[in-house]
Amino acid sequence: YLDSQDYYIAPVRKESRSMMNVTFVTGNADLDRKFASEASAEGLKNLKGHRSVGGFRASCYNAMSVEGVKALVEAMKEFEAAH
Repeated sequence: YLDSQDYYIAPVRKESRSMMNVTFVTGNADLDRKFASEASAEGLKNLKGHRSVGGFRASCYNAMSVEGVKALVEAMKEFEAAH
């Protein structure tokens, strides 16, 4: 999803990205805080990125279901449409 849109920024070069830890930012610290709050209210927890980078990190290890990934993408799309 990240590569198919222009709202969210993947701060890691495509060839260096992890398949298990997906990182992204909006590019605006206020919007990042708002997304974190809204995502948490929708049950999408523990998205906070690394303390030195900020933004978000979605960990997609074995316990992450396909439905969970779809829920995150849908929340990202809704947030983009609203902001």
